[in-house]
Amino acid sequence: AAVISTINGDSNVPFYKEFGNQGLRAEDAPIMAFSVAEDELRGMDTSALVGHLAAWNYYQSVDTPQNKKFVANFKAYCKRNNLPDGENRVTDDPIEAAYFGVYVWKQAVEKAGSIEVDAVRKAVYGQKFLAPGGQIMMDEANQHTHKPVLIGEILKNGQLKTIWRSKGLVKPEPWSEYTNPEKGCDWINHQGTRSKGLVKPEPWSEYTNPEKGCDWINHQGTYQKK
Repeated sequence: AAVISTINGDSNVPFYKEFGNQGLRAEDAPIMAFSVAEDELRGMDTSALVGHLAAWNYYQSVDTPQNKKFVANFKAYCKRNNLPDGENRVTDDPIEAAYFGVYVWKQAVEKAGSIEVDAVRKAVYGQKFLAPGGQIMMDEANQHTHKPVLIGEILKNGQLKTIWRSKGLVKPEPWSEYTNPEKGCDWINHQGTRSKGLVKPEPWSEYTNPEKGCDWINHQGTYQKK
């Protein structure tokens, strides 16, 4: 048996702790997580978590010159500013994404020659940047990022060891073909059904509210007449 986990962020902490408390280990039921990173693991006893897996686009352990510099600068910043854990603070995928996102924005501003939102947004399309985890590229349709995909194994020290890496960048597919009737809708042509015009808000359900149409201007709703 295996566990597929989409638990996000700090919610992982009690989940993994209780998993270990029940005496379960990766050899019994490996967890394949899609949103647990080094920053969550640092607050746990990871000795019981060794061998569980996580999928990300970046790990602190990625062995590139730019990542070694990035990690060193990050730890020095945390120590200098007396942040929790100081120089022992760890990087993770969201931290790396926030870092290179600023540089992608900078490149787009320089290309656009402006900080005007629409101009910068158009200039973002196709931008490339050598991030700590490797080369990334902005999609020319939906503003999501082409990145390498990694699967990592949790180590006793709370780090993740890469056991599989995609051969190249993986194209982002933010719109599910199963849940989104307009798969492929993007920020360029706004041809998706949801984008063809303004939709009038209907906050009051005709099934649950006896005064459908009541609002904050006229105060005509039944529960507002008192």
